[in-house]
Amino acid sequence: MRYGQGQEQGQRAVGRRTLLGSAVAVAAAGVPGTALATTPAAPGAPRAPRTSALWREFAESPYTHPQIPYVGKAGQRAGADRFPRHRVVADVRAYGAKGDGSVDDAPAINRALAAAGERGGGTVTIPPGTYRIDDVIRIAHSDVVLRGAGSGRTKLYATKNLTELIGPYGSRYGGDKSSWSWAGGLIWLCPQERWDSLTSAIKERAWPFEGWTGNKRDEWRTLTGVGRARRGDRSVTVQDASAASAASKLKRGQLVLLRLVDDTDHTLLEHMAGGGPGTEAYDWDAMTKLTSYVPYEWPVRVMSVHGRKVTLERPLPLDVRPEWDPRLTTLVTPLTGSGVEGLTLEAAETPQSAHLLDKGYNGVAFQCAYDCWADDVVVRHVDNGFGLIAASACTLSRTRVAGRGAHHPYYCREGSHDNLIEDFVIERRTVPAPAGTQLHGINVEGLSSYNVWSRGLMEMGTFDTHRGMPFANVRTEITVTNDGRHGGDAIAGPLYGARFTHWNVTVTNERAGLIKIDEIAPYSATVGISEVREFDQIDVPDFTGELHTRLEAYGRPEDIRPRNLYEAQREVPS
Repeated sequence: MRYGQGQEQGQRAVGRRTLLGSAVAVAAAGVPGTALATTPAAPGAPRAPRTSALWREFAESPYTHPQIPYVGKAGQRAGADRFPRHRVVADVRAYGAKGDGSVDDAPAINRALAAAGERGGGTVTIPPGTYRIDDVIRIAHSDVVLRGAGSGRTKLYATKNLTELIGPYGSRYGGDKSSWSWAGGLIWLCPQERWDSLTSAIKERAWPFEGWTGNKRDEWRTLTGVGRARRGDRSVTVQDASAASAASKLKRGQLVLLRLVDDTDHTLLEHMAGGGPGTEAYDWDAMTKLTSYVPYEWPVRVMSVHGRKVTLERPLPLDVRPEWDPRLTTLVTPLTGSGVEGLTLEAAETPQSAHLLDKGYNGVAFQCAYDCWADDVVVRHVDNGFGLIAASACTLSRTRVAGRGAHHPYYCREGSHDNLIEDFVIERRTVPAPAGTQLHGINVEGLSSYNVWSRGLMEMGTFDTHRGMPFANVRTEITVTNDGRHGGDAIAGPLYGARFTHWNVTVTNERAGLIKIDEIAPYSATVGISEVREFDQIDVPDFTGELHTRLEAYGRPEDIRPRNLYEAQREVPS
């Protein structure tokens, strides 16, 4: 949980601080070269948990560790403990919503949300009841929150899918696939102009790019060039002709895009994969889908500008080198400070579609969103649950995917970075899977980086990557029945880039696939996972030679300390 009400909220804050203080105190007791002070256990007594050697090593160089990424600032407002509490400005009943399932309440809900946005933001409440929606619910303005009375009390019942409401959505890479298999939601958080351009392109069958720089990736302009810097640095040096010129273009609080372009030798892609002979020998040119994902685009907020020095909200995700034409640029106007809370979205129960032919009974989608969130939200009977599509610095807390079974319960793609998914549940499906369908799990792809999945229960699914070389992502303190499969086109490139970390993962069915990654992911860490074995879908490394991976506390997730890598990193000094 992120927060509650009244006394519960205070108890949550104290509990989290106590947990983190304990983790840091334990970590501080075990610096490299120093033995932990422990009392010898009596013969036959359970072994006392020990601080991870990898954690002690990470604490010495948290921003530049070769296998473990620094994700301590993932989530909205750099991982803040609380969500903003916007004042209540509307009740959907005042706009005509009935809440008894008898009429289509989508127009009333959307009128209330639009009115709140046009007035500068605020919270729109949905009292207890069942609200039939025959259209997409759209949060299209910043600082607008849609708040129900709780996921057990407020239900939106969706009768139609996105194919019916918007139209068929093909793939820009060809074939007969439906892009509703990985895009869009029946609750869709997306800025108004971006929504208009996306849906217009879909209706015209001009299949768009979906990210931060528009349908053709050309909606940006340069603010300033950037000088050489290292991964983990918090500041960059601008390269304008004068400091005054830079200061005129960059302001404290401004959201900008760090843009890095690959060179002809693909040294940027090699860097994302950790570098070395294996990456140099890889045939990057053959991976045409992967190469369409670059330039790498990383949204970040400016914290201060002093002359040529610009300090950023988060440490740099990669080195910044002149050969990659590094720039700070504009981006499409994002959605910021908006959220959805305290409700269930239930789609009309229909059989799950054949793989890649989803009609779009999708849950909640965040697109071109920054510092946004979902809290206490359940989706049921959906094709795809919670989507992050070119979304960054967002938090999904206390979310749950339930019902007849989903293709992607959670998916993270199209250059999504620095997101936090915590206290999440994927329930066991309520009906058998129809033939020809597919189950993935918690997905990340498309050069998405520095995302965190924390404190999860997965009664089905897997730790999915759809290739596209996501890198520097963390899954921690999760229990999983590992029965899903990953996807991904061959031309989308490697399954993993560098610094993937799986930390404290309990696997209930002994299946290794995509959980134990020390023999497949370069420069990765597999720490404190259950003993597993290979069966069903088995992958081979994408890169030849030494992978420089780390494996610790294998078969002993209960022994690892700190238990939660993200929570412990939250206490690393910035």
